[in-house]
Amino acid sequence: MGHIRCSVIKVLNFGSLNIDHVYSVSAISRPGETIQSHNYEVFAGGKGANQSAALAQAGACVSHAGRIGTDGRWLKEKLSTFAVDVNQIIEDPDSPTGHAIVQVAADGENSIVLFPGANLHLSESQIDYSISQFTQGDFLLVQNETNQIEHLLTAACRLGLKIVFNPAPFTDAVANYPLSLVDILIVNQTEANDLTALGSEASHQTLLESLHRIIGSAGEVIVTLGSEGAIFFDGKTTLFEPAITVEPVVDTTGAGDTFVGYFVAATAAGMSPTEALRKATAAAALSIARHGAMDSIPKAVDIGYME
Repeated sequence: MGHIRCSVIKVLNFGSLNIDHVYSVSAISRPGETIQSHNYEVFAGGKGANQSAALAQAGACVSHAGRIGTDGRWLKEKLSTFAVDVNQIIEDPDSPTGHAIVQVAADGENSIVLFPGANLHLSESQIDYSISQFTQGDFLLVQNETNQIEHLLTAACRLGLKIVFNPAPFTDAVANYPLSLVDILIVNQTEANDLTALGSEASHQTLLESLHRIIGSAGEVIVTLGSEGAIFFDGKTTLFEPAITVEPVVDTTGAGDTFVGYFVAATAAGMSPTEALRKATAAAALSIARHGAMDSIPKAVDIGYME
């Protein structure tokens, strides 16, 4: 697995790698309820890995950095089939690979229990080495499924990388990260409400303006709205891209990761926010018509007719 050579802007995605155990159920189980699954499958997953696959499918030159256990070697091999540079993934013999227990209901909704495993064993030395392979103007993409988030953001800022942060899954620690270093913040509506503490009654514009104040005047904010679409704000301009209706909805797992990967790839390629929103929304729509997370991510050529 040699390094992928790029003459364009590169993206370093420092993120999670998980093994997804997916159970198909009639409806998501309630507290205290035992239900039967009518199907079980194992998929490659993790928000980080999914977003790297989406970046690659969208045509970006992407390197994934992270950590797996010996049980996760096949994840590294799988990512390489997407043309992702996997040379920055370290195998940890003392920790199992992160994994998720996913319930997928008949209507496509999902419920997830996550065990982070090796994803929480990143070291500062691993981060510093991986980031040193990139140059000013390249992109760093980070989620919230690993440790060392603060060090990732500060190290990338020192080297002049453009930082994209998708704080999912959201935790209280996110508010204490140096968010003023973030160039592009991508959140869903629940994460936006949690980060701003405005509550679900706040208008979309109020959310956008509050988030923009958090990351600073030079930043850009995107809030994904599920079946409604997505909105963008850079302090001056607000853009809205409606969702594309797809029938039937098979599995919403990974739709958000598909959106993030496609948006970042389009932005790194120099496309306008309007173009990036359109591509990301179309890709996310196609992904929910397929099973799995990583395996549901469409290729760029597949979304052309939807834009």
